[in-house]
Amino acid sequence: MRKFEKISFKQFKKEISEDKKLYESISLPQRSTKHSAGYDIKSMTRGIIKPGESMVFNTGIKSCFNEDEVLYIFPRSSFGYKYDVTLSNCVGLIDSDYYNNEDNEGHIKVKLINHGSKDLEINIGDRIAQGMFISNN
Repeated sequence: MRKFEKISFKQFKKEISEDKKLYESISLPQRSTKHSAGYDIKSMTRGIIKPGESMVFNTGIKSCFNEDEVLYIFPRSSFGYKYDVTLSNCVGLIDSDYYNNEDNEGHIKVKLINHGSKDLEINIGDRIAQGMFISNN
């Protein structure tokens, strides 16, 4: 069964903030339209990525899915087109056993790198990536 969940408040406090209101504002990834292939993933941290720099953004979410599937994380296409910003590893790959691991509960983070010439400002709640479930068989 595929699903997204919030990380626990305990993990949220450890990695992001002690702000309960911010924690409660986490929205789980959704498809923008019925024909969308990917689920929009939003940032729970803010920052400005300057040209030539990279930054990790916390999402406050984790995902549970079948063991014969993977969750791919792709950058928003508009980031590449408008800012020349990509994921630092091009495509993120999350295995099914990452969910609820001992280190960080499977908290999904997104690291963006700016290859362009303009700053990219990310605010809390901004869509920063897309997740797509794919069978690994």
